[in-house]
Amino acid sequence: MNDAIVKKKTATRTRSLAFCGLTIALMAVSAWISIPLGPVPFTLQTFVMVFALVALTPGQCLAAIGGYLVIGAIGVPVFSSMRGGIGVLLGPTGGFLWGYLIGAALALALLCVLGRYGGGRNGEKGRAAGGSAKRNRAGLAVSFAAALLFIVVMYVCGWAQYMAVSGVGPGVAFAVAVAPFIVVDLVKTVVGVLTARAVKQAIR
Repeated sequence: MNDAIVKKKTATRTRSLAFCGLTIALMAVSAWISIPLGPVPFTLQTFVMVFALVALTPGQCLAAIGGYLVIGAIGVPVFSSMRGGIGVLLGPTGGFLWGYLIGAALALALLCVLGRYGGGRNGEKGRAAGGSAKRNRAGLAVSFAAALLFIVVMYVCGWAQYMAVSGVGPGVAFAVAVAPFIVVDLVKTVVGVLTARAVKQAIR
């Protein structure tokens, strides 16, 4: 019995490590797909971050984002335009990178408060009572709310650091570092949430 429990825990830990490693790799690849739009490049990272937020467990998501930032900070070129080093994190656009971690932590807290993780254990009972469709709609709404919170926090962190490091006013910082990306990031957020929920449903 004990051997079975140990094997199960080992398999779960191995699976979590694999998910985290794969997510870090996706974050790096999505950062390399970069289109310069002024000082802040356009990348696919928002999609990957939202995907991780919804598809992974809270621990896996925070570990993946934290691991990504640490790997980049020590000089591995995993940031946009294949850059790395602490200078990127402290530079004009570094606030967006810090915002990934802070935004994810707050969004995951919202998910927990709204029962996205903790309350999900009663899902079988809800389905047995014929409430599966309603539960799915509620889960989708909560996922979108958390993803939007993540985006807002990321923007605020990026906007604040760009303003502080570049020495420009709040209006200029918003126009340069935030405004050009809002519509595209909203599209990536929608796609990220829908993709993550589909993947999570498929691997259950």
